Formats: sequence, C-alpha cells, structure tokens
Amino acid sequence: MEAFAAAFAALGGLAFGSFLGVVVHRVPLKESIVAPRSRCPNCGHQLSAADNIPVFSWLILRGRCRYCHAPISPRYPMGEALIAALWALAVVRLDARPWDLLAFLPFLWVLVALSLIDLGTKLLPNRIVYPSVVVGIVLLAITAALGPGLDAWIRALLGMVAGAGGFFVIALISPAGMGMGDVKLAGLIGLYLGYLSWGRVFLGFFLAFLIGAVSGIALMIAGKAGRKTQVPFGPFMALGAVMATLYGGPLLDLWQGR
Repeated sequence: MEAFAAAFAALGGLAFGSFLGVVVHRVPLKESIVAPRSRCPNCGHQLSAADNIPVFSWLILRGRCRYCHAPISPRYPMGEALIAALWALAVVRLDARPWDLLAFLPFLWVLVALSLIDLGTKLLPNRIVYPSVVVGIVLLAITAALGPGLDAWIRALLGMVAGAGGFFVIALISPAGMGMGDVKLAGLIGLYLGYLSWGRVFLGFFLAFLIGAVSGIALMIAGKAGRKTQVPFGPFMALGAVMATLYGGPLLDLWQGR
C-alpha cells in the first residue's frame, strides 16, 4: 500500500511539477501564471498537450522546442522530477501522520519553485512567499485539528516568528549577505518546521548555514566564486528545510547520540 501511495504521489508531483515550470518562468517576469497557455519563450508558439508531458516531452524532443528548435532549459524536467521524488519521499517519511501531507506537499513544491527562481534571478518573489505563508497557516491549522492538536499549530506560529525574527537580525547586521527575501522565506520555513518540533526548526536552519558554508568554500576552491561573490541563500534554506522535514527524526537522534 505504501509503494502504491508513493507512486501515486510521484505521478501527482510530475503533474504539479509541470505547472512549476510556468511559475518559475513567469513570476519573475510579473506575468500571469493562468493565461495565456504555455508557449515557447523563444518563438512564442503555443505548446500542445504532447509538448507538456512532464519530463518525457523534454526527453523526446531532446531538450529543444518542436517548432523553432531552440534549447529548452533542463531546469524544467529537473524541477518536475524533483517534485515527483520529494512527494514520493514525503508519503514514505510522513506515513505515521498522513494528514500532514495536506500541508507539506504544497510546502515542498513551494521550496523547489523558490529555489529555482532564486538560482536564476536571485529573487524570492513576494507573489509566492506571502500567499504560501497564509495558505500554510490555514493548512497547518486543519492538519493540527486532525492530528497533533492546537499546541502544534501554536508552535508553528511561534516558529514562523522565530525564523523571520532571527534572520531579520542577521539581515540588519549583515545586509550585504542576507536579504529581506531570505527573512520572509525563513518565516515560512519556521512555520512548517515549528509545526513538527522546535528541534527541527533548529536543525533546518543549522543545515542551511552548514551546507551554504561548505558550498561557498567549495566554489572558492574551484575558482567559481570569490569572497565577495553573492550566492543565493534560498536554495540552501530550502534544502535544510527539506532534510529537517523528511529526515529530521533520525538526524536529531544522531545528533543526540541515540
């Protein structure tokens, strides 16, 4: 049954991953994500249903537009595949509290969308972050009512304040290294991880800074970045949040030597 549920979630992830490409492309340009229908960003030709099959269309077309043969960025199939994998993992890892999927599947989708946008534009758009916070508060209230109770929801709200507040202080101290977009994303992450536990809030942000530091050092060693090079921090925050969400229990046990 778990394998079936994971496979079903992966298919759903592929479907919503296809919409992810629209959001990642249009939101930074301040375009509507509803209309017009998907089109090639190079020639403007409207894409058919056969051109929009997640992952497979890109592979069949060999990464090029069917009409003008311009290259299609691999970030689209990568995003689709990533959402599918994360949703399948979420079903497996959150199997003890399946009601949490109602809130955490959208959360994982948003983290991937923001990461891809941040990598491409160094922006974390308010058009995604603000609605995600509002929807997250509502969804977590519902899941709390179905499962762990009011305490979890209150902890989520406090986690949101702690995450945004902590990053706001960092942004004041080092405005060149931390932007307000990171502060808002920290609030969203704190909201969801706070719902799970305070330990996961700490773990998620600790992993974000650890992975960011290691990646920055690796980039400097490889000659891809200098000491003053600005590297988007949103993807590291998202990765830390994903790890804390899906593997927070075992990681915290390892940390505590259990």
